[in-house]
Amino acid sequence: MKKKYDKTRIQEAVRTAELKSSGEFVTVIAKKSDSYNYIALFWSAIIALTAPPAVYFFFPALDFHFIYLIQVAAFLVANILFMNTALVIYLIPRDLKHMRARRLAIESFFNQGIHTTKDRAGVLFFVSLAEKYVEIIADKGINEKVSPDIWNKIVDQFIVDVRAGEITRGMVTAIESCSNLLAEHFPRQKNDVNELGDKLIELD
Repeated sequence: MKKKYDKTRIQEAVRTAELKSSGEFVTVIAKKSDSYNYIALFWSAIIALTAPPAVYFFFPALDFHFIYLIQVAAFLVANILFMNTALVIYLIPRDLKHMRARRLAIESFFNQGIHTTKDRAGVLFFVSLAEKYVEIIADKGINEKVSPDIWNKIVDQFIVDVRAGEITRGMVTAIESCSNLLAEHFPRQKNDVNELGDKLIELD
């Protein structure tokens, strides 16, 4: 399946951005932030439980064992359908989707070692495709110098682009905006070292 984003462009944007400051940029794109298997099971169970009364109402002469088989079949078919993330994602409350995506973003921040840079000037650019969720997480050193309001403006545009399906544009624009911001507070040093690499991290 063709990807919805340009990995090469995003990685090049990171390389270019890191030449302007001593900040470290890490990009992560996840297909989804949770398997949501429990949601599939929940809705399958609801359908299975409501199937017998509905069948009995329309076909009262059916044998009980046959109705039981219909109930089992209803559960299995529904579960197969709802295991499709693209379908089940619409049945999940927005707050729950965002909670799962934010949890994965925070895990990615620490798993990629963004909190370990010398100047504590690392930034995570995170997108979860299924949830259409984005987040920018900056490390302690940056948050001590940059107002949250500035980050919010960058994130707002990031969200608009991702929800419009423009993943690459959203990533690149956010990276460039943050790069210009960090160049002021964390100018690049002669002995600057690329501590975290530029590769886009892709999560299944």
